[in-house]
Amino acid sequence: MSIRPTRRPIALCTALLCATTLFAGCSSLGTSSTQAQAAGRDGASQLAEATTATAMVATAPSEATLKAQAAPAKAATLQDEAREAVGAPTDPLRPDTTLNLDDLSANQDLWVRVRRGFGLPELDIALVNDHERWYASRPDYVQRMTERSSRYLFHVLEEIERRQMPTELALLPFIESAFNPQAQSSARASGIWQFMPATGKDFELKQNVFRDDRRDVLASTRAALDYLQRLQRQFGDWHLALAAYNWGEGNVQKAINRNIKAGLPTDYLSLNMPAETRNYVPKLHAVRNIVLRPDSFGLILTPIENHPYFVSVPIQRDMDVTLAAKLAGLSTEAFKDLNPSMNKPVILAAGTPQVLLPYDNASQFVHNLNQHKGLLATWTAWTVPRTMRPAEAAKQVGMSEATLRDINRIPPKMLVKAGSTLLVPRSQHREQDVSEAVADNAMMALSPDLPPLRRMTLRAGKGDSVASLARRYRVSAAQVAQWNKVSPSAKFARGQSVVVYVAGSGKKAQKNTNTRTVAKSSGKAAVKVASASRANNPRVVKVKGRAAPSRASRVRMASAR
Repeated sequence: MSIRPTRRPIALCTALLCATTLFAGCSSLGTSSTQAQAAGRDGASQLAEATTATAMVATAPSEATLKAQAAPAKAATLQDEAREAVGAPTDPLRPDTTLNLDDLSANQDLWVRVRRGFGLPELDIALVNDHERWYASRPDYVQRMTERSSRYLFHVLEEIERRQMPTELALLPFIESAFNPQAQSSARASGIWQFMPATGKDFELKQNVFRDDRRDVLASTRAALDYLQRLQRQFGDWHLALAAYNWGEGNVQKAINRNIKAGLPTDYLSLNMPAETRNYVPKLHAVRNIVLRPDSFGLILTPIENHPYFVSVPIQRDMDVTLAAKLAGLSTEAFKDLNPSMNKPVILAAGTPQVLLPYDNASQFVHNLNQHKGLLATWTAWTVPRTMRPAEAAKQVGMSEATLRDINRIPPKMLVKAGSTLLVPRSQHREQDVSEAVADNAMMALSPDLPPLRRMTLRAGKGDSVASLARRYRVSAAQVAQWNKVSPSAKFARGQSVVVYVAGSGKKAQKNTNTRTVAKSSGKAAVKVASASRANNPRVVKVKGRAAPSRASRVRMASAR
């Protein structure tokens, strides 16, 4: 390695040369020893001063030199951070087992292993035959499903065998989602196992701003099998357990109770169920029969090797998704196929314990990350301190409003409420990785960006109800019901005090009032109350023979943002 010389040795040599010349000059002039000694002392003094001055000049680096000296240290720090960003790759289901892809059993067809574990009772009914014909007539669809399943089926099967469950259950994602981890139903069910939001929370599948574990293949498989085992223990029958997985255990139990009351059998085929549930189990049996005998249906199953498709790489630092994919040698889409739970373009180490990568790509990822010297994450989380418009939030974090709306999926005409978590660019003030508390509990709360609402207290007229007042004031019946602590179908008694919130000033709101407002007498003066629908302007009544504004026109209002 070459070493760049500095100016200090050259300066010292120059000073020594000057001193030598001085001594030589004294000798040639024939001065006395005392004079020579004095000259020597003077020369030494000058040498010391020259050396000190030169050293001071040499040790005062320029700004450019300081930056150049700091750059390698900064690069080394970034590289150290990159090396600490991940752990050693492992099989996520067997982290203590050494991976051996040269094992002969790894080259076997995984379908053989699936068939070997079939254990559901036979279901020989016409609906099964109908679905067999449906799949057999769509070979392209079957091929796409099986190719997509090749990424996940080994790990699903491993977990099912570990629990000693029928391996037909490994085929259930074919029915639920066609093995598409990004699948989402109109009812908001998500992932290969199609968990509803509430059921996902019951089985500890986190759903927040940054991730949705219903789409996480490993987490959702664990939850789905936990749920199926619980249902099987509850009903004592796999067909009933599967019906409950689709329809809900409460509905299945009610159907059983109805049959018991009517003296009818309570097996799966005897229950009265919706069409979707009636076809659910026959669909699974149709896929089972196709996997068992694909030739009988004129189909060819894509071979799947009997070894892990992916390994787990622990994540210890926040990292951009695009960077992680690039370091692994994968496209962003391919990376997301194996890590579909991420909602944002950044992986938060505090909330994402691992990423899944194909074996060869995992090795490439670790190697490239060790050599990486740049930033790992360009995004971070910011908790909104108070309710604000997106434009104000964007200005505060230094990004455009359009980008803020897009990356955080904020619709038009909405406010971001205090405590919401937004994804924003990293800056010098936001360099730390996101904390575990934010990563696990981040939420987004929005509210309509409307003018401030004002509270109006009214007297209900004859026949007024929650629905009629909601129509009159152009709000929802649920809002009127909530404001007055009644049901949305409730009716108000004539003269009953009713609260509504409206936009605009009191006088403007008064013009739209079609319900009698609160009116009180002042002292002994009697005030007549008239319907607001009879006049466009605030009512004027006569008090003691002169015109005066009615108290009924003074609708009580308070700010209620």
